Amino acid sequence: MYTTKAVEKAYLVVRDRIIRGVYSPGLRVTEQEIANATGVSRTPVREALRRLQADGFVKVIPNAGAVVTQWNDKKICDVFELRALLESYGAQRAAERITPEGLLELKKLADRQYEESMRQAPGYIERIGDVNSRFHRALQEFSGNERLVAMLPALIEAPLVLKTFSRYEHSDLMRSASHHLEIVSALEARDGEWAASVMRSHILAAQAAFRLREAAEPILASGAG
Repeated sequence: MYTTKAVEKAYLVVRDRIIRGVYSPGLRVTEQEIANATGVSRTPVREALRRLQADGFVKVIPNAGAVVTQWNDKKICDVFELRALLESYGAQRAAERITPEGLLELKKLADRQYEESMRQAPGYIERIGDVNSRFHRALQEFSGNERLVAMLPALIEAPLVLKTFSRYEHSDLMRSASHHLEIVSALEARDGEWAASVMRSHILAAQAAFRLREAAEPILASGAG
């Protein structure tokens, strides 16, 4: 009998490897390979792969393993469009419901992202990606909509899979960090429309920057199909 902890361990290890590019788009990973890497049996691995498929990270092959999701232009566009709609809605709700403790948490994350973007010390891309993901996920949790919170993790982390931040210019990084600070200000003012507007601009600006970098240097050639 496997445990929920074993499923969670397998899920997190595989997701982390996908996000960091260890498992590249189109790569097939077997249940046994994952079991060996995580130290759990193949049964919880199967459950973890089902979760990863639901989150959009892999496509499960019955009785074989999984193939890491390949991202094409349409899929990328769909992710940004959904985020612009859903996260702006979540930000508006959060402005009405967030606690002082929640505001402090988001402000710390926004401040840290701004500092990392300014300094650009070695390893800053990974740190910015982590802080950015934590900010977006925490903000949606403060929306009070459990279904929204359950839906968004894969969308929020998808840009990390696509190495968005590694392709940002300094101005892109600073704009992104400044948007987070402005969202916090909107939440402090309990202004839902302001928070939603900035969030939508934030996501659309990320999409535009991504397209510009992609045009200059096409990415994910192995997953363009």
